Amino acid sequence: MPFDDVPDHGVIEIPYQRLSADALDGVLAEFVGREGTDYGDYDVSWEQKKQQVLVQLQQGKAVLLFDPDAGSCHIEMAEVVRQHGRQPS
Repeated sequence: MPFDDVPDHGVIEIPYQRLSADALDGVLAEFVGREGTDYGDYDVSWEQKKQQVLVQLQQGKAVLLFDPDAGSCHIEMAEVVRQHGRQPS
């Protein structure tokens, strides 16, 4: 779900550390599978892709958003969140 499609009301940032290891792994897997990033001539494993996203969460470059109305999570770049007038924690 692109950030532009996320309603302004009700969507909250969830610290990734609050998720269990299994839940976080599921969110990362779903995100990596949905994004379809092209790595060009490089072969990047599924686990490496998930690790790259996790590092971005750990560094504060990405944030985990939850939409309680849709019951869904989305990972978005912190810079994009700021561009839309929100301040990531």
